[in-house]
Amino acid sequence: MSTPRGWKGWATRTTVVTVVIGVLVPVHVRATAEARLPEGSADHYAGSQIAKHEGTDRSSTAVPRVSTDGAVQGIDVSSHQGEVDWAAHWDEGNRFAYVKASEGTGYLNPWFDSQYTGAYAVGMIRGAYHFALPDRSDGATQAHYFIDNGGGWSADGQTLPGVLDIEYNPYGDTCYGMAGSAMVDWILSFSDTYAARTGRWPVIYTSTHWWAQCTGNLGDFSSTNPLWVARYSDSVGELPYAWEFYTIWQYTSTPLDQNVFNGSYDRLVALSTGVPKVRG
Repeated sequence: MSTPRGWKGWATRTTVVTVVIGVLVPVHVRATAEARLPEGSADHYAGSQIAKHEGTDRSSTAVPRVSTDGAVQGIDVSSHQGEVDWAAHWDEGNRFAYVKASEGTGYLNPWFDSQYTGAYAVGMIRGAYHFALPDRSDGATQAHYFIDNGGGWSADGQTLPGVLDIEYNPYGDTCYGMAGSAMVDWILSFSDTYAARTGRWPVIYTSTHWWAQCTGNLGDFSSTNPLWVARYSDSVGELPYAWEFYTIWQYTSTPLDQNVFNGSYDRLVALSTGVPKVRG
C-alpha cells in the first residue's frame, strides 16, 4: 500500500514539494455549485460529528478548563456564524482563523467570501477547510473542488494551507462504507492532488478515535501533513497514529469553535509562508 509522499514535516524542512507551480492558485475565486447536498442535509462544521459521537469530557462547556495562556489563539467558522464580527474576535486575542469553503462536491458556504476576506481585513492569518464526504467522489475530485472554490494557498504570509476535515459520516456509516486501506488511499489522493496544485500539503483535521477506527492506523501522514486535532477536554490526549505533535488543537466548541496553535506566532507565520522553522 502506498504511503504519503513529500517533505519531512512542516516543522523540519524549508522546501515543500517538488512540483512546478508557475502560477499560484487563487484563494477566493469560487464557482457556483450546480449540485447540492441530499435533501434534509445540513452544513456540517468542523467537529460537528466528533462532538456528536465523542461528546465532551467537561461537565460544563461554558468556560473551557484548558489552560491556553500565552498561546496563539484562533477560531474556525462556517455558514452557522453568518456575518462575523472579526474586529471583536481580534480584540479577544484571536490571531488566526479557518473558514469552511466546501463539502463534498455539492455544497459551498454562501458566507465564505465575506468571512474569508473579513478575517484578512483585521490582520488574521486565515485559511479554508473542506468537509470530506469520501463515499460521494474520489479524493482528487474533492481536492479540485475545494481548490477551485476558495481552498487554495498563496505565499502572502496571511494564508494558511487548506484543511481536509475528515470525521464521522453525518449521513450514514461511520467510515463511509470504506475499509481502512481504502480510506487511507482516499486521503492520500486528496492530499497529493492538493500538493500538486498548490505546492503545500493540506492540514488534516480529525479526531484520534475516528482516525483509528476508519483508517485502521494503516497510513502514516505525519511526515507530510500538519495535524489539526479535535478533542474537547482539558488536555489534547493521545494523538492520531504516527503524529508526534499537533499543529492546531480544537479544544472547545463553546461559544464557537476555538483553537490553539502549538507554537509561537512566528511559527504560525512560517506555516503560512511555507518556510517553517525547526522546532526548538
